[in-house]
Amino acid sequence: MCNLLHQEKEYTSFIMVEFILPKNSKVVKGIDHSLKNNSENTRKLIIYRWDPEEDKNPRLDRYEIDLNKCGPMVLDALIKIKNEIDTTLTFRRSCREGVCGSCSMNIDGINTLACLKPMAEIKKDITIYPLPHMRVIKDLVPDLKKAYEQLESIKPWLSSNNSNKIDVIKKDKRENKQTPEERAKLDGTWECILCFCCTTSCPSYWWNSDEYLGPAVLLQASRWINDSRDNKKKERLKELNNSMKLYRCHSIMNCARSCPKGLNPAKAIAEIKKAIVTEK
Repeated sequence: MCNLLHQEKEYTSFIMVEFILPKNSKVVKGIDHSLKNNSENTRKLIIYRWDPEEDKNPRLDRYEIDLNKCGPMVLDALIKIKNEIDTTLTFRRSCREGVCGSCSMNIDGINTLACLKPMAEIKKDITIYPLPHMRVIKDLVPDLKKAYEQLESIKPWLSSNNSNKIDVIKKDKRENKQTPEERAKLDGTWECILCFCCTTSCPSYWWNSDEYLGPAVLLQASRWINDSRDNKKKERLKELNNSMKLYRCHSIMNCARSCPKGLNPAKAIAEIKKAIVTEK
């Protein structure tokens, strides 16, 4: 026995692996934009900056703002910085009401909407990064091309095998009605604004984004599967019944924690899995 152990020990080998970060991938300290006045009610924002036209590392710039001359939300601070301090700062925004999903970013370590995040909720300096695991176009703007291609793949529109029914509806110019009970089945899914905060907080999506559809797209898929006006439920479920598209979800609930609309994509994904079993 001792000889065998000795022999195994003799033939044990180790493989050394060296990991090298890509060029310009290390985040460095950036420019400090301090206030010139003596206001006592100030906040510091540490913001990720990267310009693809410059052959430089991404950096963290520091901005100090006067809260007496700024709105309460993080988006208010970003707009103030862009208008008054640094016009090169780039980010998306539109409605400022938590409806469009444009201003999704990572604030204080959590994916959320800048227009819905009060600065008062953050006790220390406010750190802002683009959504994680997405290619950055510039500064706080992520590339969502892949996510929208995945959304298109689930056909997010009403489909019907009954062309005669559709023709009658068009001819009579009447609505394709639902009962209140049928309409209630869509609650918790139709409210999604496709900000992709949930998708970019999901580790399974980080490692399998080439095939796994992610929480936001699967939540949208659930919305159309449950719509009584759509009669292609079986086809939709068959398309999703894939080990990578759907079953990479392990219900760790990061998606539900990060959703700024309070939705639960993990629950919707679980219901899709259940429907696949029960429909057979």
